[in-house]
Amino acid sequence: MRKPPGIRTSVIRTIPILSVSPIEEDHLFLEAIFSNHSYWTPCADSNWKLHKSLTLESALSTLNENQIPIIISESNLLPGTWKDMLARTELLPTPPLLIVTSRLADEYLWAEALNFGAYDVVAKPFDSHELSRVVSFAWLHWNNKYSTSLAKVMAAHGT
Repeated sequence: MRKPPGIRTSVIRTIPILSVSPIEEDHLFLEAIFSNHSYWTPCADSNWKLHKSLTLESALSTLNENQIPIIISESNLLPGTWKDMLARTELLPTPPLLIVTSRLADEYLWAEALNFGAYDVVAKPFDSHELSRVVSFAWLHWNNKYSTSLAKVMAAHGT
């Protein structure tokens, strides 16, 4: 059966996100947010797949195996920092956007992160609505910038 002209069917996309933090509670909180669809109104046609890494090195391994558009990274990765993450991801063909998180997210960190090229800074403890807003806009920005890569992201994740 053919659909009438002008009627769109929505396609559910799976968007991979990488959480990088030595703090297990960060990953648990993010899992809860990404599984709750009520936070994702700007991206209602999307599902989120959270990849988790405790270290910078394991995150880089995940990035080598998967095309991931957004990274949510603790500022201090022990060893390493968000700056190391940013420097390494800038070498990728379609670099992910980096959202830095910290309990000490002050004006200095925010200015430094944005000047170095991070997408945004989010304070901890996380506010679910703020985080969903920042991630949604990061996804829309990355998708607009690398729209030709979208098909590769979706194909890699079976959507």
